[in-house]
Order: sequence, then C-alpha cells, then structure tokens
Amino acid sequence: MTEVLFNGHAGRIEGRYHQSSRPGAPIALILHPHPQYGGTMSNKVVYTLFSCFKDLGFSVLRFNFRGVGRSQGQFEDGPGELSDATVALDWLQSVNPEARQCWIAGYSFGAWVGLQLLMRRPDINNFIAVSPPANEKDFSFLAPCPTSGLIIQGGQDEIVTPSVVAALAKKLNGQRNVEVDFAMIEDGDHMYNGHLVDLYKITGNYVINAVQRKKPQKKRRGRRRKTEQGGEELPMIAAGGEEHGGEE
Repeated sequence: MTEVLFNGHAGRIEGRYHQSSRPGAPIALILHPHPQYGGTMSNKVVYTLFSCFKDLGFSVLRFNFRGVGRSQGQFEDGPGELSDATVALDWLQSVNPEARQCWIAGYSFGAWVGLQLLMRRPDINNFIAVSPPANEKDFSFLAPCPTSGLIIQGGQDEIVTPSVVAALAKKLNGQRNVEVDFAMIEDGDHMYNGHLVDLYKITGNYVINAVQRKKPQKKRRGRRRKTEQGGEELPMIAAGGEEHGGEE
C-alpha cells in the first residue's frame, strides 16, 4: 500500500493506493463517511472494503475528502466532495488505462457521494453502497440507476434507518435493466462493530459473482439477503483486517 498525493480542485488530495500485479486488473475507488463526524479514509469500514478489493486482485484507491487529514480545502457537504471523488477516479484511471472494470464503493456519506458520481460516469460498471443515508439525503437522482450494484445495511443501525434503506434498494431493483441486491446484517450497527468480517464476506462474494458473470442473468425482483454470520465463506481470501482511525 502506497501513500499518494494528487491535485484536486481545492488543492492537494491525500490517498492510499494498492497497485495490482495483474495486467489489466479492475479498479475500485473507496469513499469514506462524513468528515464532520470523524470520517476518514482510515475508517474501519472503509479499510475493510479496501482490503476486500485488494485481496480480490483489484487496483484500489481510498482517499481523504477535502479538509480531512492532509487533503486541502474545506468541507462542502456534497459538491466539493463529489469533485474530489471525480478527480480521484480520474487519477486512478490514469494509472490503470487498461483496467477491464471500474467499481465504486462508499460508506454512509461516501455512499451518497459515490452514487452521485455513478450517475455522471458511465465508465463505472458496478457499485457497493454501505449504509447509504437514505433517511437524511435525497437519492431521487437515481432515476434511473445506471448500473447494477449491492446495498449493505446494518439491522441495528442507530443513524441510518434500516427500513428506509431497504425501501431504496427495492425501488432501485424495480427499475429496468439493473439488478440491485440488498444484504441486511441483522445485528450490525452503523459502525458494523463485531461484523466487519461479515461485511468483508458479503462484499467479496458479490464482487466475485459480478466479475465472473459472463452474461446477464434474469432479473430477480425484491431479492433480500439476511445474514448474521456473513453468509457463505468467501473463497481464496482471508478476512479483512482492521485499521484504527476516525469513524463516523
């Protein structure tokens, strides 16, 4: 894992980057939770997502939004952070011009920003949204959602209302030409304390299936997966590590 610095519209952006050794490896961009509540790229959920994509052979980048850590600028509650994510994706693609797939994954506030980026970048093939704040932010811009993805939610989340996120996933999955899966970790709180391995396994299994899928499958409406132990074992990858840092 390498520390990287690149220029954004508000100044320098700080990131951590893993370069896959596989030629043409897919890429993934990871977005952290709300900066004003301690969210950073070192958040444990963010690090778990980063580790999962890394272990699956992706080239993967996580970074600090403006005003966080060594990233310059000031918090803008959406527009500035979307600009940061756009620049970060441009940087990631510039160092991986032969990448076969492009994924975006975000947690909480980062999921909201990531899905906005998804609407603006047709080069993104798939997404992971962990605890998208559907009870606080407007997601009506996903009309229609441009690509398939996975939404993960904790059943004991005290910040993001699980039923509202489930309703968002159902609405998106009802649109044509996309399949939005929904996974509920029943005992998971907003920080996924004690359930980071479950999060890692669910994410990894989804990514493996999506990457290996050779042709579109028949759409499954309203699919809902519940888990307390993370579902099936994830082949060929160990459980994701943890890194101390700011949490939302």
